[in-house]
Amino acid sequence: MHGCRRVTFICGRAGVCALGAVLAKHAGDERLLNHYLTQFKEIKPDSDLPNELLYGRVGFLWACAFLNKHIGKDTISTTRMRAVVDEIIKAGRRSANKGRCPLMYEWHGKKYWGAAHGLAGIMHVLMDMELKPDEVEDVKGTLHYIIKNRFPGGNFPSSEGSESDWLVHWCHGAPGITLTLVKAAQVFGDEEFLQAAVDAGELVWKRGLLKRVGICHGISGNTYVFLALYRLTGKAEYLYRAKAFACFLLDRAQKLISEGKMHGGDRPYSLFEGIIGMAYLFLDMIEPSEAKFPAYEL
Repeated sequence: MHGCRRVTFICGRAGVCALGAVLAKHAGDERLLNHYLTQFKEIKPDSDLPNELLYGRVGFLWACAFLNKHIGKDTISTTRMRAVVDEIIKAGRRSANKGRCPLMYEWHGKKYWGAAHGLAGIMHVLMDMELKPDEVEDVKGTLHYIIKNRFPGGNFPSSEGSESDWLVHWCHGAPGITLTLVKAAQVFGDEEFLQAAVDAGELVWKRGLLKRVGICHGISGNTYVFLALYRLTGKAEYLYRAKAFACFLLDRAQKLISEGKMHGGDRPYSLFEGIIGMAYLFLDMIEPSEAKFPAYEL
């Protein structure tokens, strides 16, 4: 499958094959497992792909990491993943052009910061990879740059140079970046990343009860910020906040959607935009200490 453009976990063939393989493993179907793994290994990302999560190289890498976690180590070889990491690092350094941020990436003409298309999503996945020491420093430096250049109120620009402070979503703004900072605190043990995650979580608590239901840009997704902080710190206040957001959805979402006061998503039954994301959150609330944002937190 040479020159494939739909290669990511969320929006591409890699996600179908990866999920199929994991389901086949749980069902004990060796033939189907091998079928999906063979299909996955035939995927060859285009050389001119972007680097972001939804449609780009790190979306493919996330699918590789998902398989290695759920099927077994080296299901997808380090060598294969390393070749993709090399491309991502090289592109980030080239786009940064020795600027203040060590790594920078463009998607559709903008240098995005968020989880879906920008720095947060790319750094999040790179932290799951085997990186060289100088690459680790570039990832840390990029995260420090994001923290240093947040808005005075605690939110983050959606893209480089943007002065618009109104998006509080997983895809753009504090929620997605908080999840990446939580991961950085776990991976690097850096107090600055922990404090930045806590600070960003406060912003989500104050401004994250949106008029949207989904996980990409809605209350369901923002609830995962508190679940991640609860997992990181063990503090009950974050579990309380997660329950508060989830209970709001449970009590009011369907009524508000039917009255036209809450957006149910352009694709109302999808995982990322619609009520399926809300249902996924409700399932996660049964075991909140095990909850992970789907297709983002491994």
